[in-house]
Amino acid sequence: MLRMPSCLLKLTRLVLSHKPWALFLLIFVFVSFAYIKLYSGVWEDPKSSYALSAGISCAHHVPSALNTAAGPSAPTGNVFFVETSEQTAPSFLFSCSVESAARTHPTARVVVLMKGLAKGNTTLPRHWAFSLLSCFPNVDIQPLDLTELFAGTPLEQWYSWPLRHWEPYFLHVLSDACRIVLMWKFGGIYLDTDFIVLKNLQNLTNALGIQDDHELNGAFLSFKPKHKFMELCMQDFVQDYNGWVWGHQGPELLTRVFKKWCSLKTIKSMNCKGVSALAPEVVYPIPWQDWKKLFEAVSALELHKLLENTYAVHVWNKLSHGTKLEIPSQALLAQLYSQFCPATYAKMKQD
Repeated sequence: MLRMPSCLLKLTRLVLSHKPWALFLLIFVFVSFAYIKLYSGVWEDPKSSYALSAGISCAHHVPSALNTAAGPSAPTGNVFFVETSEQTAPSFLFSCSVESAARTHPTARVVVLMKGLAKGNTTLPRHWAFSLLSCFPNVDIQPLDLTELFAGTPLEQWYSWPLRHWEPYFLHVLSDACRIVLMWKFGGIYLDTDFIVLKNLQNLTNALGIQDDHELNGAFLSFKPKHKFMELCMQDFVQDYNGWVWGHQGPELLTRVFKKWCSLKTIKSMNCKGVSALAPEVVYPIPWQDWKKLFEAVSALELHKLLENTYAVHVWNKLSHGTKLEIPSQALLAQLYSQFCPATYAKMKQD
């Protein structure tokens, strides 16, 4: 029940001792006060305004077991996703990536940073993916403030150059920059939005994955905050910068730094000075050259064998995004959707 402040009580007594016309002023002030209180109450809890799209039921898609899944009871490190474009209409794969991470990391905060979201706005755009992901109590979708993120790092001056956005691969380079700064500043896990997470990744600490015989990839990173390896990555980013060569600031940068870190000439699966280069099957079980295998049918036995030592599957969306996926089907990717992001999969079948 609304409680009238003392200033309004005094105004009431004053009005009652004066002309009747003043009663109108009192009613107006009181109604305005009630409206403001009611309206501000709605905005105090940002998620109270996240309207659910038709057909999406949190109770149906997010089991109560999510909050009591096996694992540490105390909150653990963050899992980060980043969208550096102005895109605010997440794809099925984007939704699946976040959902699978939320399900496999029930005690972690899954932070989705999106440049297209307005800073200071407490509501999300009306889109089924935001409604679905808002069902997960550990998912936190926020605006990406790049100036604030890069502040106090070697990349601060790099980002401030006004002509930077004219470079041909700027959005990809910007994503490369965000991930290494996030790992250095906050630590935790970083994942590209084209991963499907199969297992909890939190025991893979100070680690990154080998994508092939020659190169590491930064689509998955897991580091403690202020780690020296990430500091060296930030320094290399600026000192050896070339935004006109694809991958120079991403996989090639991580490969350069790791080779120096370990005094290597070729990349191999190993732990060197506390940093692990994980074998390809851990997070890149399907090589980028074989991305079409994601759309080929596999039996349950083949699927189990293929993913036996795998924690997450990179879908190589840059190559695969235009390929039609039959839902339902026995295609490897369809089976991954079905098992590891069932809420997104249900929406895919509905559409």
